[in-house]
Amino acid sequence: MIDTNKGIDWLVEILRRDQSPDGSWTYPFETGLSTDAYMIILLRTLEINDEELIKGLARRILSRQEKNGAWKLFFDEHVGNLTATVECYYALLYSGYYEKMDKRLQAAKKFILSKGGIEEVSMFTKVMLSLTGQVNWPRFSPLPIEIILLPLNFPINFYSFSVYGRANLTPIMILADKKFTLKTGRSPDLSDLFVRLSHPDTWIRSNEMRSLFSFIEDGVKNLLGVPERLHKLAIERSKKYMLDHIEADGTLYSYDSSTFLMIFALLSLGYKKNDHIITAALAGIKSMRSEINGLPHMQYTTANVWNTSLIGYALQEAGIPAEDKMVRSANHYLLARQHDKFGDWVIHNPNSLPGGWGFADVNTIHPDVDDTTASLRSISRMTSPNQDAWNRGINWLLSMQNDDGGWAAFEKNTDTRLVEFLPMENAEFLLTDPSCADITGRTLEFFGNFTNVPKDHETIKKGIKWLVDHQEVDGSWYGRWGICYIYGTWGAVTGLAAVGVASSDSSIQNAVKWLRAIQNADGGWGESCYSDSNGKYTPLKTSTLTHTAWALDTLICVSDQSTSEIRKGISYLLRNLQKDDWTTAYPKGQGMAGAFYIHYHSYRNIFPLLALAHYRRKFET
Repeated sequence: MIDTNKGIDWLVEILRRDQSPDGSWTYPFETGLSTDAYMIILLRTLEINDEELIKGLARRILSRQEKNGAWKLFFDEHVGNLTATVECYYALLYSGYYEKMDKRLQAAKKFILSKGGIEEVSMFTKVMLSLTGQVNWPRFSPLPIEIILLPLNFPINFYSFSVYGRANLTPIMILADKKFTLKTGRSPDLSDLFVRLSHPDTWIRSNEMRSLFSFIEDGVKNLLGVPERLHKLAIERSKKYMLDHIEADGTLYSYDSSTFLMIFALLSLGYKKNDHIITAALAGIKSMRSEINGLPHMQYTTANVWNTSLIGYALQEAGIPAEDKMVRSANHYLLARQHDKFGDWVIHNPNSLPGGWGFADVNTIHPDVDDTTASLRSISRMTSPNQDAWNRGINWLLSMQNDDGGWAAFEKNTDTRLVEFLPMENAEFLLTDPSCADITGRTLEFFGNFTNVPKDHETIKKGIKWLVDHQEVDGSWYGRWGICYIYGTWGAVTGLAAVGVASSDSSIQNAVKWLRAIQNADGGWGESCYSDSNGKYTPLKTSTLTHTAWALDTLICVSDQSTSEIRKGISYLLRNLQKDDWTTAYPKGQGMAGAFYIHYHSYRNIFPLLALAHYRRKFET
C-alpha cells in the first residue's frame, strides 16, 4: 500500500529550510551559459576588472563543456549547440585567462567551423558580436527605428509586438541604426571562425519574404514630417521608452538581455561608461547573480514571485495551514508585490486598473497572467484576506482574456501573424504573445476552484472553447512556457475539469489515453526539449520528477479511483524524491524554441509535493 505522508513531510521540511527571511524562495532561474558569457563580455567591454566574478563565470563555462569541445542547451541535444559554443568560446577568450591554443578552445573552434562557422549563429548573438566588433552590422536594420512612431491603427506597429519583443528590440533598433561598435585593447579576434572568406550580411535571414518589411517602410515614409526630424524623433522616443521602463534595481524590465542591450544603446547615444544609469544597470544585472554548485551564475531574471506563489499554494494543498508562519510570511511577500502601476498591457487593455503580479522580485510594471493566478491561489486561504488585493487581481485577470477566448502571458490580443513575415529568426517567439493552453488552462482552473465565477459565465465558456479547439490530434496540448506537451496537457485538463467539463468528455478522455500511452516502464514520464522545435511530443526516454508530477496531477484530477498508472507514478516519485542527476537538472521551461531553456530549481520540490498532496487527499483519506 502506498503511503505518501513521509514524502510529503520530507518535501515540506526542505521548503521550510530553504525559505528566505523575507518570506520568498530564491531558487535559481537557470538558463544555460549565455548570461554568464555575456557578463564576461560586458565587464571586459566596459573595462571593469571584476576578476573574481570573471574567473568564477569562466570556470562555470568550462565545467559544462562537452568532450567534443561544444556546449549544449540540454542534455540530449545532438552533438552540441553552435550558438552556445560561439558565445562560450568568445567569453573564455575575452576573460583573458585562456588562450586560443588551449586544447579546450581548440576543440571548440573545430566544432564551430564544422557547423558552418560564426555566420550561422542566432540573431541575438550576431547583435552581440556586431556591437563588440566581431561581425559587421548589416546594411539594413531588421526594422526601421521609425516604426516606434507608427500609429496604433497601422496594421503593424511598435505595440503589435509582445512586451518582451519591445524590451529587446528597442535597444537593438538604436544600435543597428547607429551601427555602434565598441572594442577594447583586450578584444579577441574571432575572424578565424568565419567559414567564408568574405563576411556577408548574415545578421538577418535572407530567405524570408520581405514584403512585410517593405510594407512597414512604406508606412514610415507616409509619416508626416521631414525624414531627418522623424528619424531624430524616433531615436529620442526609443531612448525615452528604455528610460521609462527601468526598474528600481536599474534593469530594463528585470531582464538580463534587454539591460545588456540598453547599456550599449546608451553608450551609442553618447552616455559615458560611468554614467549613473549605466552603472545602476550593471549593478542590477549583478544583483541577479546566484550560486550553483559553488560557482556563480548570472540569472536571466529572478523567479522569486513565481517560486513563492507556487510553493505557498503547494504547501497549503499539502495541509500546511495559512496561519503557519512559513505560509503567512510567503503570502505577505506576495501581497507586497502586487502591482499598482500601469504597464504596457494597458495599451490593448485600457479599461482595467492594475492588479496583477510579475515574475521577478523587482517587477512593478510587467505583470503576467500566470503569476497572477499563482499568487491569488496562494493568498486565497488567508484568514484575513486582503479583499482589495483579491478583487483587483480577479478583475485584471478577467480583463486580460483575449478576443479568441484564451489567455496569453503578458498582454492582450498581441498575436499578429504578420510578424512571421519579418526577416527575423524566431519572430513568433520574440515578437508575439499568443493565447496558449498552459496559461488558459491554469486560468480556468483558478476561476473554477478558487472563485465564484459561474461555470456558465461567458468568460468560462470562451476559455473552454479555445482549449477544445486547440487540442492536438493525439489528445495532448502544446504548452508554450514549459516542456512541453505534458505541461500543456496538465494545464488544459485540470482547467477543464475545474470549470465543469466532465471526465467522460472526449477531450479529457483523449488526453488521459495519451498520457497513459507515453508512461515509461519505471512508472514515470519524461519529455525532451526537442518537443518544442519538432512541433510534436518527443520522448526523453527517461523519467523526470517534474514531468511525472505533471502527468500524475492530470490523471489524479480526472480519475475516480487510483489506477495502476497512477500508483506506478506515485511509486516512482516516492522512490526518487532525493534523486540528483542530469534529469533533475534538465530544463522544464522554455522561452524560445531551440534557443532558450529554463531549469527551475524549485520545480523538483513544488510539483511532486502537489501531486502527492492531491493523491493523498483523493485516495488516502
